[in-house]
Amino acid sequence: IAMAATRNVMRAVRVFEFGGPEVLKLQSDVVIPSPKEHQVLIKVHACGVNPVETYIRSGTYARKPALPYTPGTDVAGVIESVGEHVTAFKKGDKVFTTDTISGGYAEYAVAAANRVFPLPDKLDFKQGAALAVPYFTAYRALCQKGRARAGESVLVHGASGGVGIATCQIARACGLKVLGTAGTEEGMNTVLRNGAHQAFNHREANYISKIKEYTGMEGVDIIIEMLSNINLATDLQLLSCGGRVMIVGCRGPIEINPRDTMSKESSIIGVGLFLATEEERRECATAIFDGIEAGWLKPAVGSEYPLEKVVKAHEDIIHCSGARGKMVLV
Repeated sequence: IAMAATRNVMRAVRVFEFGGPEVLKLQSDVVIPSPKEHQVLIKVHACGVNPVETYIRSGTYARKPALPYTPGTDVAGVIESVGEHVTAFKKGDKVFTTDTISGGYAEYAVAAANRVFPLPDKLDFKQGAALAVPYFTAYRALCQKGRARAGESVLVHGASGGVGIATCQIARACGLKVLGTAGTEEGMNTVLRNGAHQAFNHREANYISKIKEYTGMEGVDIIIEMLSNINLATDLQLLSCGGRVMIVGCRGPIEINPRDTMSKESSIIGVGLFLATEEERRECATAIFDGIEAGWLKPAVGSEYPLEKVVKAHEDIIHCSGARGKMVLV
């Protein structure tokens, strides 16, 4: 009886109150969720950790889940069971998700079938967990919202993180001139290995001058901005005429001079993956599968943490000295 009773529970991270990383509680007696119609249950092998999950956990983000909840959206694993009316997947299929219903920081997760995609054999589970949020966000920022065209230039701020590497790979494949910034020598090398033509160290005091020198009078057509509360004012001065800054990440307010947009008729455009339509999500997925097939899309996995170290993961993703790929829980 004891054995039977333990089989339907799992380890999962639960958040009972909004706050710092310490509110993430790993529990070993969470009931394994059951998939309802049009849903699947996935045995999770890896789950991506995204900066946005730290903002949601702190309670400062626009969207607040009902408490208690389990964080995590982009998991990779194996289908354990399927709900009614699910025909696209069966038990044993390797998959990755762009979202979960029950939360990905857990041994099992329920997801809507239309948010689940087959994981190509070319990729392992950790790479699968580095696909969804980074690559869908990068494609949305660059192609759907940024309207990038071959021959244009793009500057990727924080290019050595999950979204940054994804952007560099996609931009290079689309025929753009790719510039990236990172905070360490190792990070800069990662950026260059993943499609950037030129890398800059954003910890150097004069790195903005170096970018201006490199781009000359023309400026940059698109800037993918992960930390707009720090960089937005200077971004506007780096743009070309008609250039656009794509706001992917932000950790607070910033003061800018709107005149800087008038002098070049430049745009500041916010990017929110959760606002993508079904059609836009399918477009993202198609582009990603094409990239994997062609061989240029290769998710770079950075730091790996067991579930027990989830608090450390949330501390590190905000405070670590420099990213080198996508952070994952395994």
